[in-house]
Amino acid sequence: MTLLDAYALIALVADQPAAGEVQELIRGGGCRASVINVAETVDVSHRVLTLEIAEIREVLDPLFLDEVALVEPEESHAWSAAALRSRYYDRDNRAISLADCFLLAHASEDGAVATSDPPVAEVARAEGIEVVALPDSSGQRP
Repeated sequence: MTLLDAYALIALVADQPAAGEVQELIRGGGCRASVINVAETVDVSHRVLTLEIAEIREVLDPLFLDEVALVEPEESHAWSAAALRSRYYDRDNRAISLADCFLLAHASEDGAVATSDPPVAEVARAEGIEVVALPDSSGQRP
C-alpha cells in the first residue's frame, strides 16, 4: 500500500512534474490517501494555486470513487501523529505539518509514502517507512 501525500495529490490537480508518476502509482493499484491530506490538497490548490474548487473536485472525485481508497484517522493515529510532530517538528529545519504526521501514522502501520516533500521523506525514513520519492515543481526529489 502506498499513501499519497498532499504534494502527490496537488501534482495531479495542478498537472505538476510528478503528475505522471503519481498516475502510474495509482494505475499500479493499492494507493490510499488520508482524508486529512485531501483537505490539505484542496486548501493549497485553492488558496495558494488559486484553482477553483470545481476544478479540484473534477480531478479528485473520480480517483476516490474508483482508484484511491480514502483512510480516516482513528484515535490511535491522533496519538501517533502528535508524537511524531513533537519528536520531529522544527520550524526552521523540518516544518512537518500535522496533516503529514497523520499520513505517517497511517503509513507506519503498513505502507509506503509517495511524496516530494523533504521533511515528510526525512521523517518517514527516520521511522523506517518506505519513501516513493516524487519530483517537486523544480524536478528535485527528496
